[in-house]
Amino acid sequence: MIKTILWDVDATLLNFELAEKAAMERCFSMFEMGECTQEMLSRYSKINRSYWQRLERGELTKPEVLVGRFEEFFGKEGIPVEKAAAFNEEYQVRLGDTVFFHDNAYELIKELQGKVKQAIVTNGTVVAQERKLEKSGLNKLITDIFISDQIGAEKPSPKFFEKVWEELGPYKKEEVMIVGDSLTSDMQGGNNAGIRCCWYNPKGLKNESSVHVDYEITNLWQVKDILSNENL
Repeated sequence: MIKTILWDVDATLLNFELAEKAAMERCFSMFEMGECTQEMLSRYSKINRSYWQRLERGELTKPEVLVGRFEEFFGKEGIPVEKAAAFNEEYQVRLGDTVFFHDNAYELIKELQGKVKQAIVTNGTVVAQERKLEKSGLNKLITDIFISDQIGAEKPSPKFFEKVWEELGPYKKEEVMIVGDSLTSDMQGGNNAGIRCCWYNPKGLKNESSVHVDYEITNLWQVKDILSNENL
């Protein structure tokens, strides 16, 4: 029986790609950098993903990721690298300006209230994540919110989940399920924590890693089917 769901936010409940695009375009305008084209955004997104993956592997610190990604991106695009720190600071704020839900996730969270305990487990900065959660209204539906910056550890580190268990209280691992889009962060984190793992994979990607996945879904509402089957 599944009694607790741990929800990832970016690229799971919320469409991060659209929020990222809006934030980058806004910051480019504010810093008078000209147009942020789709090609530029694609190049940045690739750099950004690589930096977060290095963080998950413990190769970089959070500050090195946040500023370093823009330093590398700016350097390759011919933009003054010394603007990276200030740009990142503004970018964190602008990420919370626009909210796009995946699969009407707000309604799903609301419908599951009272049926299972729900918590949010997210990597990222406090500034960005708190603004997203407030703007989306998710912070009104889910009060147990765990942000890596506040915890001092990132998913998939066991230290991140130790804080979750400390706050949520007694639990049985087989009664907890994490739902997220990232194999390296969410699913690996779930593996490390010994809980059930539900991979949100709307693009139909192949799992070519050694990460164990209990359930794979392409629409968030399939979580209801999992709960129905498991909680008979």
